Amino acid sequence: MTSLLHGVAVTACLVLSASTAFAAYGRCSVADPTGTPLNVRSAPNGAILTTLANGTEVEIVDEMRIGAKHWLFVARQGERLGWVFGAYVVCGKPGEAREAAPSQPAEQR
Repeated sequence: MTSLLHGVAVTACLVLSASTAFAAYGRCSVADPTGTPLNVRSAPNGAILTTLANGTEVEIVDEMRIGAKHWLFVARQGERLGWVFGAYVVCGKPGEAREAAPSQPAEQR
C-alpha cells in the first residue's frame, strides 16, 4: 500500500511474526557464492554490523524489496542480527532435506 504524505510517497510495511509469517521459509542458511563471509547490515545497504560464514543457519524475521534487490532480516538462535542480501540465503521447505550450502563458488569446486 502506498500513500502520499507531504508530497512524498510512503510505502506501508507489514511486519509479521517470524514464527508464523516466515515459517514458510523452512530451514535457511548462508550460501554466498563469492566464498566470502556474508555482510550483516544495520539496514539494507547500511553499515556492516557483522558477517556470517557459508553454512550458518539463520531464521528469517522480515523481508524487504528495494528495486530488484531482495533483503532479509535474519536472526541466529533467536538473536536478531540484521539485514542480508536475500540472494545469498537458501531456504528449504519445512521438513524438506536439502544439500548443505557450498563453501566455495561453483566455478572453484
